[in-house]
Amino acid sequence: MSFLWAIIAGLIIGLLAKLVLPGRQPIPLWLTVLLGVVGAVAGNALASVFGVRDTGGIDWIRHIFQIGIAAALIAFVTPLWARRHA
Repeated sequence: MSFLWAIIAGLIIGLLAKLVLPGRQPIPLWLTVLLGVVGAVAGNALASVFGVRDTGGIDWIRHIFQIGIAAALIAFVTPLWARRHA
């Protein structure tokens, strides 16, 4: 069941990361989900380093880390994907 939640979280985080970035990112949905999952895991690790992974209430800082890392990954991968499929 946690695998399913990881995919759902990756989808949400990946789509939010694409919304944060300017312009269009012509990458497929499966790659968006994959980069969202990687961003979520890396964001959790970064939040742990800063000691803000588990707080009382909504963990806004952790979510910002997750979306920021996913956005950076999407921004890095998009030109590579576009060049490969052009």
